[in-house]
Amino acid sequence: MSEAVADVLRKLTVVFTEFEGRLEQTPLIRKLTRGRFELADYQAFLVQLRQQVKDGALWMSRAASNIDEAHMELRSTLMRHAVTEHRDFRLLEADYVATGGDVNLIRSGEKNIGSEALSAWMFHEASGPNPFGLLGAMWIIEGLGSIKAQEWGRKVKETLALPDEAVRFLLYHGENDAEHIEEFKAMLAMVLPDESVARRIVKTAQVTARLYALQIEEIVA
Repeated sequence: MSEAVADVLRKLTVVFTEFEGRLEQTPLIRKLTRGRFELADYQAFLVQLRQQVKDGALWMSRAASNIDEAHMELRSTLMRHAVTEHRDFRLLEADYVATGGDVNLIRSGEKNIGSEALSAWMFHEASGPNPFGLLGAMWIIEGLGSIKAQEWGRKVKETLALPDEAVRFLLYHGENDAEHIEEFKAMLAMVLPDESVARRIVKTAQVTARLYALQIEEIVA
């Protein structure tokens, strides 16, 4: 691993650590960690997560389409990633139904202000030429999956006495996103060293972390 990649990873790790602390202070996660989580909380969480996950494959595809020929390998990697995840929102729908929810309700659920802001930010960033900064956004989102998803999934299952079928998305991503982190390091190597790109990646991670936390903060059951 080059020094340029290692330096960006160190900075991204600091951003993610601050992000974790911000998440722990949101009302929803505080309820979960303190054992006061209710079924309505989980269902409201799934509604927002479903909209975000559905958008994820779309902004990755848009980002890939705006990467130039000099970075074809990165374009291909993003396209593969989008294909891998473009149906994940269906798993969230199935989890919602397994909690007793109506699939039509999660499909018609509106984004809260945090989800709207996060979605707008991601699509804005994906629409410019060579949107390498989005690697910072991926660090936040994939890192959340690899570090927190299983923990949250197990806690939700235990607190609400839900069947495995109701928490598959969280448990699945806890198992698979660790592999994506290794892929992420390889993607960083494709665009570094470049000081302006490095700064943009870190800045995008910081903004994405704030908006993601706002999304969780605004979830009201």
